[in-house]
This record gives sequence, structure tokens and C-alpha cells, in this order.
Amino acid sequence: MWRSLWRSIDRFSLQHFKSVITELRQIKVVNAQNRDTVVDLLQTIVEIVTYGDRKDPLIFECFMEYQVLAEFVRVLKISTSSTIEAPLLQYLSIMIQNMDSEHAIYYCLSNDYVNNIVAHPYNFDAGDLALYYVSFLRAVSSKISRDTLCLLVKVHGDVVVSFPMYTEALKFAQHEEKMIQTAIRALTLNIYNICDNNVYQFITTPPASIYFSDLVSSLRKQCLQLDALVNSSEDKCTHQRNKDIFLKTDKIVDDLFYFKDMLSVGESRLSRVVTQNLLSLLILPLLLPLLKLGENKGSYNISAVTSLYIVSRLLQVVGGKHLINGVAGLLLYHYMALCQRDAIATNGDIAGSIGDASPLLHSLNDINIKVSDHEAEGEKEININYLLQHLNVQTSSNSHFDGSPKDDNVYIERFGIFAYLFSDNHSISLASLFLLLTLAENKDLEHFPASLLGMSQSQGLMNNCESAFLKVDGSILVGLMPQILKTLLKVLACQPPVSPPMQWHTGWFLRKLLQCQGNKLTDDNIHLFNTSYEQSRECLQKELDGCWFDHIPDTIGHEWGSCKKALELQFHVKDPLFTLELEICQQAIDGNFNSCFAWERMVDAVKDQESLAGLLSRMLESGIFT
Repeated sequence: MWRSLWRSIDRFSLQHFKSVITELRQIKVVNAQNRDTVVDLLQTIVEIVTYGDRKDPLIFECFMEYQVLAEFVRVLKISTSSTIEAPLLQYLSIMIQNMDSEHAIYYCLSNDYVNNIVAHPYNFDAGDLALYYVSFLRAVSSKISRDTLCLLVKVHGDVVVSFPMYTEALKFAQHEEKMIQTAIRALTLNIYNICDNNVYQFITTPPASIYFSDLVSSLRKQCLQLDALVNSSEDKCTHQRNKDIFLKTDKIVDDLFYFKDMLSVGESRLSRVVTQNLLSLLILPLLLPLLKLGENKGSYNISAVTSLYIVSRLLQVVGGKHLINGVAGLLLYHYMALCQRDAIATNGDIAGSIGDASPLLHSLNDINIKVSDHEAEGEKEININYLLQHLNVQTSSNSHFDGSPKDDNVYIERFGIFAYLFSDNHSISLASLFLLLTLAENKDLEHFPASLLGMSQSQGLMNNCESAFLKVDGSILVGLMPQILKTLLKVLACQPPVSPPMQWHTGWFLRKLLQCQGNKLTDDNIHLFNTSYEQSRECLQKELDGCWFDHIPDTIGHEWGSCKKALELQFHVKDPLFTLELEICQQAIDGNFNSCFAWERMVDAVKDQESLAGLLSRMLESGIFT
């Protein structure tokens, strides 16, 4: 297109510009015979206008005087086919993108030129017209400001009643083409970042606000599709299946970052509508299975490991005080309600209660959760307060003590998230622990009993074991840290041994929690660790008589780097995707997929020994072993 820049400067003269406009005005109909001629005229006009905007103000004055944009609109209307639409939108996009002066931008957005082009009845069924159309909308959105936004909306009184560019763009929000989806998201963020009260009111009220619920509903469908892949009974641990899972998780994370971008705008009305949709349509339905509510049977058919992954990822990526505290309030509702009940029983009131869940759940009071209603064959809404009443009933029917206060077997009744924390399914257990650690380390969390995990939010570690106990007027509610440590060590010492990735991640948790706790391992815990080490050593010794024994030295040298890298992850933010990887790997082991290959068995034996040896060396360096 820019080949014309190499030609004579006469091409960019005011006289030539007027002659091109005159020629375009003489076109009465656009058809197959003159289509190429019209395209050349449009291209020439855009080139000259772009040049004039930077070099010759007289050209742009002529552009305004002859109302050339009105000619573009006219060309759209007199075309007998859609072949002219794509190049016209392309040239307009180029022209607007290359405009620098505020005066030129203001003119192009005025007089309803853009709105008329946006509202033209295009046929998007064939070709790449949708891509050119969305590119045009994005180009316009990149140039609007608080002063020019008013030129693109229809206002009745002080209320915005129509915003054609925004509403038409949203029709492509779920387009199958990734480039179009990306363009729409960039367009919406351009609009959201412009501080205009009337526009915010328009986009956060129906019907425009349906966009946000549609986004979350689409994300929910992707989560269900991910869960179906993770729990597929066919072709377990195949390369294609793993690839599909990673692609799906990448798509989910991309969507979560988009929600984060919207919340980062910092506008209260926008943040409220986004947060409430995330809570009511995604987060709370995901948490219901974890709370084990009887009323939720079949309401959100998703496995625990996928639910834990998605909630953890969402808290990591999106965050926000309302989301963090809402999730913490529901997950720890049992625990805090028991603390509060004990305080009331001791003091006669809730003064000084450390377990009051109401501050965490304050923002959820008016939220309705959509769950499936099998009898009505559809969805029904349940208010969060209704669910909390059932949580209270469930909590009241359970005791939170079992044994004497100083007994190591003292534990909180294992229901809700704690049932998963000590699950026999190792991937679910680690996923639950990761979710609790994500909450405990989040700076936006308020009223959280950090000592539940033996951690301090302000310092990140505890200096003595007494701080792992919560005291309520003489009653001692033992923290979960001793049980968690023992559970992790039991994973390492289980028979048959878990997979090397499972050992690596278990070691990551073990060392992290030991550093936070600031404790030495007890004799019982050291015995469990030694048991796991001896088991892995015996497995490796058996391979000395195997067919691949002569490859063991090379394998040790090759695998040590991977083992060391895995153990060094403790200093970085951990990706909760490991929970899905462990679940898939566990399925493969349960199905005896890897054990039938002598080579893979030998490599696994080497990995097991090296991972435990590496973990032991780092514990010795940290002073965990004396």
C-alpha cells in the first residue's frame, strides 16, 4: 500500500487530493466492474490524509470541508456486494491508527461517522470481514479519550442509552478466532480505563452487563471441559491428552488475567459486577463440593482436584480483597465457627472470639449462587445465607476435639477442606495444602487464623512451636502443622512408592513448612523419612540386577540436574498446575501403565533415590536434622 510514498510528491498535493475526492463522489454504485477502481480511490485518500495529518494541515482541512468520511459511509451503502467492505474497513483502520493530532481524531469521531460505519448491516458469514471489522473497532477504541468518548454514545438526559461500538463489539466476544477475541478484550479495556461515570453506569447494568456473566459462564464451561480431560478413562497419560490439558489450562489462565485486568482498572462499579459474577457463577459453585453440602449433589459436577486447582489459580492470578476473603471465609467456616462456639461457651459472648467468620463473609451476604436443579431440569439460585445456615447446622453436629489437648492425635474434625487435606488421594491432599498456603500468604486476607497452619502472615514463619496453638480462655485448639508434616512424610514413605514428581512436590511442601515452622523433625517423623529413604535405596539396588544396570551411572548423572531443579523451586511462586499433573501421573501408576517397562522402572528408581537424597542434603544444610 505504501508504494505510493516512493512516487512523486505531486501525489500528495492538495490539488490531486481534491481530484480523487471528486472522482469518488461521481461513483453512484459499487459493483464488480468498478470495485477495483473504488478500492484504489479509497487507498489513495487514506494515504494522502495520513500524510496531510503530519505534513500539510491544508489537506486535512480539505478532508473535513469535503466531508470525506461521509463519502466512505455512502460507499458502504451503495455497494451491491460485500466485496468493498473489507478493504474500506482496513483503510479506515490504518488512517485512524496513524492519526496523531487531537483535532483530527476529534473530527473523525464526530458527526456519527463511526457509529454509521459500525451499525452498517455487514455479512460476516464468509471471508475475513469479521477480522477487519473488529480491527476497525479496536483502532477507534485506541484513540478515544474522556473528551471524545461522548461522541460515540447516545445520551438521554444524563443517561447513556446506546453505545454502538461497545455493544456491537461484544457480539464477537466468544468468537472462535483467537485474534478477534484478543481484539475485543483490548477494546473493552480501552473503554474501561476511561473514567466516565455515565459509561460505567451503562456497562454495569443490563443488558450490557450480561457480558460479564457470559464471560464467567464461558470460563465455567472450560473448567468442566478441563475436568473431563483430567478424569478421562481413555488414553491415560498419552502425549495428546496431556497436551490438550495444558492448552485448556493456558486458555483458562488467559481468561483469568483478563478478569484481573478489569479489576485493576480500579472502578468500584466495574469491580463489583466482575467480582459478584465470579463468586456466584464460578468460585462459590466450585467450593460447594469442597464443603460437602448435601444440597449440592450434582449441582457442579467437577472433581475435587480440578476444583482445587482452579480456585488456587484464580486466587493467584485474579486476587482481590473480596475474592480472597470470600474464599477463605467459606473454606474455613467450620474451623472459625467452632472457635467462635467455644468462645461463646466459655465467655458467654463472642467478645475476643478469634473465629468469627462474619468479617470474611460480609461481602457475600447478597450473592446468589446458581446451581443445577435436576427436578426442574435447569438452574436455580441459592442465597449464600441459606448455605451458611446449613454450614452452621453441620458444624454444630460435629465436635472439634478428640482426646486430650496435648495429645499429638488431637485434630479438628475432618470435614470440608480438612477432609481433603488428609485425603488418601495424595494429589488432592497436596492440592488442598497448596490452596491453604495460597490463602495464608496473601496480603489481602483479613481476620485469618494464620496459626492454623503454624504460619505468620506478617513474618512468614513462626519462631516457636507454642505459636502453632490457638488459645481460647484455657482451651487449646491444636494447629494442623504436626498432622500436615506427618501426612507429607507418610506420602514419601508409602508402599508402593509414589512417582518421582509426587516425591518432588511433597518434598517442596515439606521443606517449605519446616522452614515456616522453624522446628526440628520429631523422632517419629525422622523414622518416616528414613523409611522412605531405605525403600528408595532398596528399589535402586534391585535394578543392579536388571537388564539396564549398566546405564544406571549415566542415568544418575542425567537425572540429578532435573532433581536439583525441582527442589530449587521452593524460592519461586509455585504453579498449581502440578496438582493436575500429579493426578494424571497417579492415574497412570494406578493403571500399572509405567511399571511394565523395565527402562522406565529403572529411571524411576534413580529419580526416587536422588529426590530423597537431595531433600535430605537440603534439610541438613538448613539445620532441620541435627
